[in-house]
Amino acid sequence: MGNLLETLSLTDLRRRTSEKWRRYPEDVLPLWVAEMDVPLAEPVTRALTEAINLGDTGYAHGPAYAEALAGFAAERWGWTVDVAHTRAVPDVMMGVVEVLDLVTGHGDAVVVNPPVYPPYYQFLRSAGRRIVEAPLDGRHRLDPAALDRAFAEAVAGGRRAAYLLCSPHNPTGTLHTRAELSTVAELAARHGVRVVVDEIHAPLVYPGATFVPYLSLPGTERDFALLSASKAWNLAGVKAAVAVAGADAAADLARMPAEVNDGVSHLAVIAHTAALRHGGPWLDDLLSGLDANRHLLADLLAERLPGVRYQPPDATYLAWLDCRALELPGGPDADPATVFLERGRVAFVPGPDFGTGGAGHLRLNFATSPDVLTEAVRRMVVSLG
Repeated sequence: MGNLLETLSLTDLRRRTSEKWRRYPEDVLPLWVAEMDVPLAEPVTRALTEAINLGDTGYAHGPAYAEALAGFAAERWGWTVDVAHTRAVPDVMMGVVEVLDLVTGHGDAVVVNPPVYPPYYQFLRSAGRRIVEAPLDGRHRLDPAALDRAFAEAVAGGRRAAYLLCSPHNPTGTLHTRAELSTVAELAARHGVRVVVDEIHAPLVYPGATFVPYLSLPGTERDFALLSASKAWNLAGVKAAVAVAGADAAADLARMPAEVNDGVSHLAVIAHTAALRHGGPWLDDLLSGLDANRHLLADLLAERLPGVRYQPPDATYLAWLDCRALELPGGPDADPATVFLERGRVAFVPGPDFGTGGAGHLRLNFATSPDVLTEAVRRMVVSLG
């Protein structure tokens, strides 16, 4: 199949009308939001085309998506998903909010690990939840001591609390180990904190690394996971996800209002089901190209911007760049993403959007062609001249 990331030209991509390609003027290279510069997987195209030709555009129904996820999880991760303990939800973040509504109330605390996906803050605040931070350590790994303190603070006064864990982690690409996740389960059980895990990037793991589904571990029976095919198969605009409950949380999940399922797109279910059942070869080809890009970026930065610190991620197609050692125009308080946008015409996500630990950093999406990635780094260099 070749490198999927080299299939589409910039001219092709600029015909797209999604947010990635319309937020900024045409002279800006968009390496920011989590959309990939790839053609759609053929099984997904076929399934959606057949549905459109049939006029099959009604309401979602049945367990097909959960069954497809269960098959994928068994094959790729050795994890048995009980389809009876699942619910389809409109997307991962809406699913997170709905699950949190089952196990916490207004004013209760939710623990997060900054720097972390910005919508966590936006959705949690909109839901009336109090945010408690347990920052990652200097190696971008979970910090058990920070979690212990955060959990204690979250449940102080006998309040209910939850922990929203990003696994694999966005923006750092950190892949949590079995030992780290087992420690999470132990600490959460000790403090009575319910864990809700966002595993949306789970299929995007590189050779030599292993994704561990949180609910596959002992001690996670009271917890939840949210999964979706959207990131791995570039289906962000065809929204759907699956909420999975541990054995002892199934009764809680069953209390989710029935109208939540009415918000699930039928076309999305068709697309995601096709991706999970038949899109494995496409995913493997994609990962090959992404693997090359994560190392290409490391080589480009080492050669042309050695002041930028970057650790190639074990998962995701996101790069977390530490630009604090750069002498940025505008002085030490300048935001690197702003500098690179204004002076280099390349768009990244600003680090401060990710919470504590984000200042002086930016997130780069390397799910693009090697040529575009190379040009982006060239523009970064020019920005500093």
